[in-house]
Amino acid sequence: MRRRRPYRVPAAILIASLTAAGLAACGSSAGKAMPRLDGNQVVIDIGGGAAQIDTTTLAVTANSGGHRLELSAPAEGSLGAPGPVGLDGGSARWRYPDRALTVTATARDGRLEISVHSDRDGTLVWPVTGTDQAKSLQIPRGEGLSLPVRDAFWNGPGTGLVGEPLSLTSGLTMPFWGYRMDGRGVSYLVPTDIGSTLTVRSDNGSLRAEAAHAFARQADTGEYTVTFALTDDSPVAAAKDYRDWLLQHGEFRSLRDKIAGNPANGRLLGAFHAYLWGDGRDPETIRQMRDLGLTRMWLGYDADEHPMTPEAVAAAKDAGYLAGPYDSWANAQDPAIADNPSSQWPGLWPDGCVHDANGTPETGFGGRGCYLSSQALEQNPRLYQDRYARMTANGADTYFLDVDAAGEFFDDQSPAHPMTQRQDRDNRLKRMRWLADDREQVLGSESAGAWAAPALAFDHGAQTPISDRLWKLQRDRQTWGGYSPAGAPKLYFQPVDLPADLATAMFDPVYRVPLYETALHDSLVNLDRWELSYYKLPQQQTMRALTAILNNTPLNFVLDRETLTAHGPEIARLQQFFAPLHEAAGALPMTDYRWLTDDHLVQRTVFGDGTLTVTANFGTTDHNGLPGGCVDAQLQGDSTPRRLCPAQ
Repeated sequence: MRRRRPYRVPAAILIASLTAAGLAACGSSAGKAMPRLDGNQVVIDIGGGAAQIDTTTLAVTANSGGHRLELSAPAEGSLGAPGPVGLDGGSARWRYPDRALTVTATARDGRLEISVHSDRDGTLVWPVTGTDQAKSLQIPRGEGLSLPVRDAFWNGPGTGLVGEPLSLTSGLTMPFWGYRMDGRGVSYLVPTDIGSTLTVRSDNGSLRAEAAHAFARQADTGEYTVTFALTDDSPVAAAKDYRDWLLQHGEFRSLRDKIAGNPANGRLLGAFHAYLWGDGRDPETIRQMRDLGLTRMWLGYDADEHPMTPEAVAAAKDAGYLAGPYDSWANAQDPAIADNPSSQWPGLWPDGCVHDANGTPETGFGGRGCYLSSQALEQNPRLYQDRYARMTANGADTYFLDVDAAGEFFDDQSPAHPMTQRQDRDNRLKRMRWLADDREQVLGSESAGAWAAPALAFDHGAQTPISDRLWKLQRDRQTWGGYSPAGAPKLYFQPVDLPADLATAMFDPVYRVPLYETALHDSLVNLDRWELSYYKLPQQQTMRALTAILNNTPLNFVLDRETLTAHGPEIARLQQFFAPLHEAAGALPMTDYRWLTDDHLVQRTVFGDGTLTVTANFGTTDHNGLPGGCVDAQLQGDSTPRRLCPAQ
């Protein structure tokens, strides 16, 4: 199994995380346990119990505290007769000759680790999970969801979830999932995320999740690894397990480390974010923000013909804000008809496009041009370096690079710039690191997968669990809005009331859980997408404001002068409440999350060693003195909590 380049993790962070996790997976069986044979079963001791792998089917069970748990049903399809099992040190190994598969099972850091190598192209559907005693499924779609397996809504067709294969690099923000049972849980993690998918199915009214891996020699995806961990029954236990895995494998980089490398990253702490349009980009608007009392802001603007001027950027810096462009290096269009400057690349149309095996260019997002091959750019990096120099000539100190961190990778069959998905990811990481480390930009990208977190200081889009139905709604220009007027496009500024089922799938706090923040809160700052600004969705404003405080994550806005004048006092009130909390805890881990009521409408988070404790009431009735629609936040040393009721 190939690993990405690890980051050295300070011992204090590693020890603190493993202590806070409280997972059986990281208990007394941290070393390698000796496997043993029991008939056709391979038995391996892991943290919290003993795992058994049925070599005839790849079914996996575990005995834990006197309970038998089914971790995976048999693999789909026949594997053929297994060969003999060989025991070598801490590993067991056997083959399925009919499928040209070799399986290796071992215990590592308290987890069961099963790796499958294939000598030929094909697909393995396994593990098949949630088939036994599961009560709820946890998946990192956006920030994260916890779904009761027999919930009628989520078993139905209106969520855009059931039956849709989710790429572990782009369909989910992190390559794991989990189940809660009575008093215990199971975590599944797939380090070999490229070529792997997770599909949630409704089986007799119950949600089960099955993974699949496509072995392909040309794509270099011949290895498939899955880890299984026995956890407690916290709704974020699987995210804690994944965080521990990142730390153990040197793939976690803290925000504090990024701030030490570039102190400008520290200006993200306490800042709300806003994309500026029209006269919102003028120096006078920046001064208006300062006069309103907005203490910290991240300010972005589109890659159009009217960027912020040097005077406006200087005004932002004088106010203590960050300011810089949105850009994309993922789209190429015919320069004669390109609809935006960022899609024009000298000499790369159409030869620089990603091409399939038939030589056909890969059509770009929204049917616009093509997806630009990262390998084509890597072979001529001066193209993006010159682009960067032009776009930051106004003094910009932050850069938002769209697409690169979202995890949609390509196999490029062009003879001029052949590329696998793994190379595509490496290319994107290299250029993101160039922006962040060499150019010292405060770097953000879209819907950052965990693999990209070490290179980024923030992301826009990994917060909300996006349903495919949202994209369909956005194509309804009458309802959602289009690209006019140029100074305040209705696409961003026109308020929309979401259909009830879409609002439930994306924003119902009963189902939302902070898996992303549990794993990565102290690595990067996570926000909503720019299309989903705070005032775009008026019915969700209270929920989103409460969530911002609960998860210690900023709100995102789109602003021109008119919008700032209308809403500035409210934005300032929200930002002034948020800022001291984020300045204190924005670079600390989320160490606890729990539901305080059976209906999941009252929730609590803790950051660091009690540095910040937040209780949010998403309901309509009081809970222990906390009114519905309000949030209490208490910093260490506060005698009483600070209270925010956003709608009041």
